[in-house]
Amino acid sequence: MPVLTIMPSGKTATVPAGSTLLQALFMAGEPIQSKCGGKAECGSCHVFVLEGRKGLSKMQRAENERLDAIVGVGSKSRLACQATLGTEDATVELLSFASGA
Repeated sequence: MPVLTIMPSGKTATVPAGSTLLQALFMAGEPIQSKCGGKAECGSCHVFVLEGRKGLSKMQRAENERLDAIVGVGSKSRLACQATLGTEDATVELLSFASGA
């Protein structure tokens, strides 16, 4: 099972492969918003994937279109509700607006 490292807290969690990043973050007890229920409609679960991007599922059209409409998106951006973990470890950075901090 992959290990998810969550920044800036540095918390780590072993999570099942096939989980979305959003599910994994909830399992780790991290406060992250998801206003649309995981449908790639709101962008509130926008995170930066710092390590392990190649081990995540490929970005689909709905996620890409939503990210195009969000300010502050970069090459490391993913929607936690759409990115599925494979077998590789990953490190994500929670953004202050996504975590409610």
